[in-house]
Amino acid sequence: MAKCRMNLSAFVGKLLEEQDGDVLREGIRVLSQALMESEVAGLIGAERHERTSERTAYRNGTRTRSWDTRVGTVDLAIPKVRPGTYSPSLLPPRRRAEQALLAVVQEAYVHGVSTRKVDDPVKALGLDGLSKAEVSRICGELDPLVEAFRTRSITGEHPYVWLDATYHKVRVDGRVVSQATVVAIGVTQGGERQILGLDVGASEERSFWTAFLRSLVKRGLAGVRLVISEAHEGLRPAISTVLVGAAWQRCRVHFMRNLLATVPRALREPVAAIVRTIFAQPDHASALGQLHKVAEGLRARMPAAAALLEEAAEDILAHKPFPEEHRRQLHSTNPLERLNKEIKRRSSVVGIFPNPRALVRLVGAMLLEQDDEWAVADRRYFSAESMKRLTSPLIVASEQELLTAIA
Repeated sequence: MAKCRMNLSAFVGKLLEEQDGDVLREGIRVLSQALMESEVAGLIGAERHERTSERTAYRNGTRTRSWDTRVGTVDLAIPKVRPGTYSPSLLPPRRRAEQALLAVVQEAYVHGVSTRKVDDPVKALGLDGLSKAEVSRICGELDPLVEAFRTRSITGEHPYVWLDATYHKVRVDGRVVSQATVVAIGVTQGGERQILGLDVGASEERSFWTAFLRSLVKRGLAGVRLVISEAHEGLRPAISTVLVGAAWQRCRVHFMRNLLATVPRALREPVAAIVRTIFAQPDHASALGQLHKVAEGLRARMPAAAALLEEAAEDILAHKPFPEEHRRQLHSTNPLERLNKEIKRRSSVVGIFPNPRALVRLVGAMLLEQDDEWAVADRRYFSAESMKRLTSPLIVASEQELLTAIA
């Protein structure tokens, strides 16, 4: 009898792995009923209609329960026993759907399908559909995974850290407000990328940035040599307070947009070409000298552009002392742009998030996937050889000169 149950269970498992339709669904129903009958016979010590002195209980009718599987909804007649209770081994306790279906619903949510719309792909799978409350409960199971990911320890040194924010509409205290989703990524000493952190708040506040950076340090962030970000208000003071000794690189792409906004439209292309000659210089000293020349040339006709260029000189050239192979990725927040676009694509379906927790759940689950992809990709963002040059005497001396100049 025990062997029969094992064979039936294995057969049902194989059917669940197939991709057919009605035949598989009916086969699963028949075999599941046979498996439950076998389990009940073992539980009460007697087959159906069998009289034996070893009997410990009796069958007492059935109860109907729908079972959602990958091949559709199967209606089961679950035997009842008296006295006692019987729960089929096929069905997880207190769950209507098997774990595979939960993963499908969670994946739909992670990919930007709102709880109101998750019901449609569920029905497309051949199921009876789930209520909005059930979908919310299932999605809520992602919270422990996301929280564990957000609070995990950060091991090893991360010489480079990128920070950026995307904005979402979130309902807070009954009002819909714009909230910033801040993401931090870093590169390890071995050249691999990692997601370091995620938080939601008001990105212009120094207190928010300070708290976020301190949370990263508390979890183990160390060895930061350069932080790359946009010129968010309050961020640079937070970096100097929390990440002592780290230089700040202002995103060159966003700086150019700000600079060209002060230039007449007809002159933007030639001015942009002239400014790019600054970044084409081979080292920090020559780039700084070229910057002063360009600013002097712009001062007469475009004083605002010249002043902005002089003011941001050290901030936009902070990447120059670092290895040449790294500079293309270090001068802007472009390494984070793809992540931000994916966050916006997935979150646009939701529109207005009901609370900050829901926003953290969606973005955190997406970043967890991305971090896993980076971990198994077996591809370094920077080569190990180029990362070793970060500790060379030349680089260390150049950084000290840069920090002294900034101070």
